[in-house]
Amino acid sequence: MAMMAKDTYIPRLIDRKIDQYLNLFGAVEISGTKWCGKTWSALAHANSAIYVDRGSNQLLIESDPQYALVGATPHVIDEWQRVPQVWDCVRHAVDDTTEKGQWILTGSSTPAKDKVNHSGAGRIGRLSMHPMSLQESGDSTGKVSLAALFKGEFAPCPCASGIDSLTELICRGGWPDALALTSDTIRPVLMGYLDAVHNKSVPDLGGRELISSRVAESLARNLGQSCTNATLARDVFALDSNTAPTDAQKREVSQHLEYLVQLYLIDELPGWVPASRSPNRMRTKPKRYFADPSLAVAALGLNNQSLLEDYQTLGLVFENLCMRDLQVYASSLDAAGSHPVRYYRDDSDLEIDAVVELADGTWGAFEIKLSEAKVEQGARSLLRMRDKLLRDKMGRTKPPTFLAVLTGMGEIAYKRPDGVYVVPIRAFGA
Repeated sequence: MAMMAKDTYIPRLIDRKIDQYLNLFGAVEISGTKWCGKTWSALAHANSAIYVDRGSNQLLIESDPQYALVGATPHVIDEWQRVPQVWDCVRHAVDDTTEKGQWILTGSSTPAKDKVNHSGAGRIGRLSMHPMSLQESGDSTGKVSLAALFKGEFAPCPCASGIDSLTELICRGGWPDALALTSDTIRPVLMGYLDAVHNKSVPDLGGRELISSRVAESLARNLGQSCTNATLARDVFALDSNTAPTDAQKREVSQHLEYLVQLYLIDELPGWVPASRSPNRMRTKPKRYFADPSLAVAALGLNNQSLLEDYQTLGLVFENLCMRDLQVYASSLDAAGSHPVRYYRDDSDLEIDAVVELADGTWGAFEIKLSEAKVEQGARSLLRMRDKLLRDKMGRTKPPTFLAVLTGMGEIAYKRPDGVYVVPIRAFGA
């Protein structure tokens, strides 16, 4: 039950939410992809810990799940999902005490629904974690704050620029244990990371290594797209464009997509419409990104140099970087909902990369453009969406609090005459 030295911990934006939840709930769960820093963050708020996947702990806990709960509180139960019965033990223990903040559960996969008897609603607060944003890793000044934009506050500011350094950040990723590595030195680590997902984690859930790796590769080629299972199946099973995949092939792709989501490797971004009860909110297919852009680069077998030679793919993985950071920043807001970042697409195929909506219905929208040359295009799309929504008087849509274009290579954050903000990602923060 060894603990990490808290003075070596790199603070994360989720820390404030962890403190809040420890004061609200008897237990807190922190979930996210492997290696994103869940355990470090949990230990920074804890007084004891047990690691289910170490030594004989799993065997002991399987024989008596209560064993996992013993320790000075707050007590971390790391990789709890390896013994799903721990969840119900924690839930019952929370019911038996009036004290808050007793346990912190961390997990890098979601157990099968039939292994957990109760959702834990009202007892166990749930938080989702990503690898480090650029602000957390010290690669963004954070001078343009998402929270401030929602308050109408903005000041122009300079920031770092350069395409070489940007691709380095994309390929290195936001892994807290690897911030000192370069994109070249981390590449074998990330390849091994994906190999472990495909040949160990997915088979443990009942999947197949080859299908899993091919689904991941197809997703990396289709980043930020709301692809159908048929489109992915053509990639996975090497079908030509005129060959329709079988129902069995589409089901297999769908199942392996679910495995990658369960392992938090893939994020599914829901669609957004302003009317909260509109059926369109439920009917829009999700767009998919990797938990970290470096995983998409590794899945495609690329590196820093090959990305620089493939501008289209660089644009896609830059979008993945921005979506990672947006989700980290939006989730840290007090008024954030369970899915604060969504995307917009209407029946005329007008699409906006990201909409951040708060619990009171206020919202702001982002277009993501790698270069300054595409800012005008992004601003036009944002203004078109705003004008279209506000023309519908019956929809009673609130005006957006802000509209912004996130860029990769800009040197300064500024406000255009039409009111649209232009914000380089290396100046953006929570």
